[in-house]
Amino acid sequence: MATAKKDKSAEMFQMPNLDMSKLSENYREYTEKALAQSKESYAKLKGSSEEATKAIEATLENAQAGSVELSLKAISAVRASADNSLSHMEALLGVKSMAELLELQGTFFRKQSELMVDQAKTLQETARTVAEKVSKPAKAVTEKVVAEVEKTVAEVGKTVKAG
Repeated sequence: MATAKKDKSAEMFQMPNLDMSKLSENYREYTEKALAQSKESYAKLKGSSEEATKAIEATLENAQAGSVELSLKAISAVRASADNSLSHMEALLGVKSMAELLELQGTFFRKQSELMVDQAKTLQETARTVAEKVSKPAKAVTEKVVAEVEKTVAEVGKTVKAG
C-alpha cells in the first residue's frame, strides 16, 4: 500500500512529457498568425490615417478658399454701399427745394434697402455653398467609414450565425 501511495504521489508531481518540437511549432504558428494580423491591422490603420489626412487637407483648403470668396463678396457689398452713398451725397449738393430733398432721400433709402437685401441673399448663398464645400471631404470619409463598419458588422453577423 505504501508503494501504491508513493507511485501515486510520484505520478502526481512528475513533469509531463512535452514534445518540444510540437510546442515550438505551435508557438511559431501562433507568432506568424499574430504577425500577419498585426501587419493587416497596421495597413488598415495607415490607410485610414492617410484618408483622414487627405480629408482634413481638403477641408482646410476649401475653408481657406471659402473665406476668401466670402471676404471678396463682403468687400464688394461695402464698395457698392459706399458708391451709392457718395452718389447720394453728390445729388444732395444740387438740391434746390425741400420736396426734391425728400424725394432724393426716399429714393436713396429704398435703393439702399433693396441693395442690402440683395447683398444679404448673396452672402447667405455664398456661405451655404462654402459650408457645403468645406463639409464635403469629411462627409465622404464618414460615409465610407460607416459603409465599412456596416460591412464588417454584416460579416461578423454571418460568421456568428454560421458558427
